[in-house]
Amino acid sequence: MIHRERLTATIDGDFVVFLIGMRLNQPWKVHKWWPVASAMPRMLSELQRQPELGLLHAEMWFSRTIILVQYWRSMDQLLAYAASKEAAHLPAWKAFNQSVGTDGSVGIWHETYAVAAGRHESIYVNMPAFGLGRAGTLEAATGHKHRANDRLKRTG
Repeated sequence: MIHRERLTATIDGDFVVFLIGMRLNQPWKVHKWWPVASAMPRMLSELQRQPELGLLHAEMWFSRTIILVQYWRSMDQLLAYAASKEAAHLPAWKAFNQSVGTDGSVGIWHETYAVAAGRHESIYVNMPAFGLGRAGTLEAATGHKHRANDRLKRTG
């Protein structure tokens, strides 16, 4: 559903924004990048089935560089998932290192940002619920929430 009004996202407490992706450096080497690309949907499915692990929401974009934005409840939960011997991440990481390693065929990357409570702002106009607006809640960006600076003063 498209929300025509100006909305902003709210979320209680601290949270984590985790950007992760891969780059097809040698797209013709499907046998190298396909296992990497197919591992992420398995991990997302696992995380969506187990909300107690801490994933709040994820959005993915596809091109030569695949980008996934994830919102996590806490840094501890993200790191615990990455290190869990019961989760899908460690086998995928091991397979990547064995199959690709540093051969240059597939690039992988991630960036992690810890966001303190109230130290964020957002705006959505003519958009469905998206990004932080799906991880948290959407509310009208009116009055003292109309401008970015005001939203930051309101929450910071």
